[in-house]
Amino acid sequence: MAVDITSIIILVAFLIIFAVFLVFDLFGRNEKGAYLAYIFALLPANYYWGLELDPLIAYIILFILWDITLLRDTIGIYRKKDKEINETLLYLFLGIIIQLIVTAILPGAIPNLTASTDQVLYFWLPNVHTHTIATVALGFRITATLMVLLVIIPLILDIKDEEATLPILIVFVVIFILPFLYLSFIWVPEAMGVLTFLFSVILFVILLIITRSGKETN
Repeated sequence: MAVDITSIIILVAFLIIFAVFLVFDLFGRNEKGAYLAYIFALLPANYYWGLELDPLIAYIILFILWDITLLRDTIGIYRKKDKEINETLLYLFLGIIIQLIVTAILPGAIPNLTASTDQVLYFWLPNVHTHTIATVALGFRITATLMVLLVIIPLILDIKDEEATLPILIVFVVIFILPFLYLSFIWVPEAMGVLTFLFSVILFVILLIITRSGKETN
């Protein structure tokens, strides 16, 4: 599909909507609308994909917007300002769920969107390993990796010096096994299992260092 001026205007409008919710706290409304930035980030990314353009670039756009929002919330958590890791993860998870639903529905409405994607169950996901432009594939890998890091960092900041028993730490690590699997797959699929194990061990050690059991003796 050709990209005309109308398409560009709509794409810019979607980006502006995202930007409004990105800086929503500046309006001083004392509402949690800022977290909706995770949801409205889906609009420009999927509209770009819906124009039958490169799906990998569409996901790069989505990951960049999510990365910016995660960075905003990370700074807020670090400064102890009206940002909660639970709310951040909730809205990010909701955005991911909605995006998966879109990947199942949108290619059904526009069959050409299945190009450069692989079908996993009912979902059409971008194939980073077969992309013809190496810089685009690298950009996808970097933005996806940064997103996972920006989820882990606020978590670490939030639970630093807090009481956390060994079972709780194990649960935290288990939660991140799926993101670690995905990162391992997009970088080195042939070593996906061992890389995931390595990432999980590193995270477990970090959590052991920054938390306390509550049973320490003086």
